[in-house]
Amino acid sequence: MVLNNSNGAAELENRRLAAQYQAAVKNFEVGLRHFHKQNFEKAKDIFEKLAGSPIIEVAERARIHLHLCGHKVARATPPPKTAEDSYNMGVAALNDRNLSLAVEYLTRADKLAMDHEHIRYALAAAYALQSDADTALGHLQAAIQLRPENRFLARQDEDFQSLVEDPRFKRLVG
Repeated sequence: MVLNNSNGAAELENRRLAAQYQAAVKNFEVGLRHFHKQNFEKAKDIFEKLAGSPIIEVAERARIHLHLCGHKVARATPPPKTAEDSYNMGVAALNDRNLSLAVEYLTRADKLAMDHEHIRYALAAAYALQSDADTALGHLQAAIQLRPENRFLARQDEDFQSLVEDPRFKRLVG
């Protein structure tokens, strides 16, 4: 009797896993349809949910398509026209830790409105997060020259954590 009970439990578990697999595959197919229709936001939502799936094959493919959706959404957004719009887009990308996109937008903002301390500070943070100490320190130095209060902000800013032990950073922030 115990043997039948354990076989019955195993059979139930197999059915549950098969149903879970089928549901994951079906949801992935729905995500793919949205992706192919270029409805990247909807596809992204579906792939985000599937990326944590216990069905490893589906989760891996969902993560790949989630990455592709991110690139498609970023490219679908028209480029900002003003320095302030570029700055805002750069800060949003920085907050999302999409560092290459953040640098792209912030560099554009800096070219459109040179020597704005908040733009240079954000660029410094983006480069610090990319572990590019030389470039980060150059932008931070400019931000501090334009607004000395940035020295105090940088001391407390977690984005500069990679520079804390750098003697050049210590000299800059005092």
